[in-house]
Amino acid sequence: METKFAHAYIKGTDSMPRKTSVVASLVRDRYVSDAVVILEHTPRRAARAVLKAVESANANLLNKYPDMDTKTVRIARISVTAGTRIRRYVPASRGRALPFEKVSSNIFVEVAGEEKEKKAEKKSDKKADKKEAKEKK
Repeated sequence: METKFAHAYIKGTDSMPRKTSVVASLVRDRYVSDAVVILEHTPRRAARAVLKAVESANANLLNKYPDMDTKTVRIARISVTAGTRIRRYVPASRGRALPFEKVSSNIFVEVAGEEKEKKAEKKSDKKADKKEAKEKK
């Protein structure tokens, strides 16, 4: 059984990286099935974006390796970085305009999983064991 990896990268999420990384730390190093339940019940706005990234990475892994054991799929790495900042202006008193920046974040999720053991290999091992037993007699 060999470990296989897949990732997803969500860019330009409309939430601050600091707030998003708090949500990402909730599911770091967990199984994907547990992470989905946690994120669905997290009352933060950034949880939706992190959930989307985790489900996308999981789907990428299952599409790339169809014989993957879904129970062993876990989040290997998750990180949140600062995205692009868009400069905007807010109206202020006396006809002025005050600048502010719309901050976005980028979410990177990498999942890892084990492939299912093939039944054909198990049968061949049994046959080999029977042959060895016959040879010993």
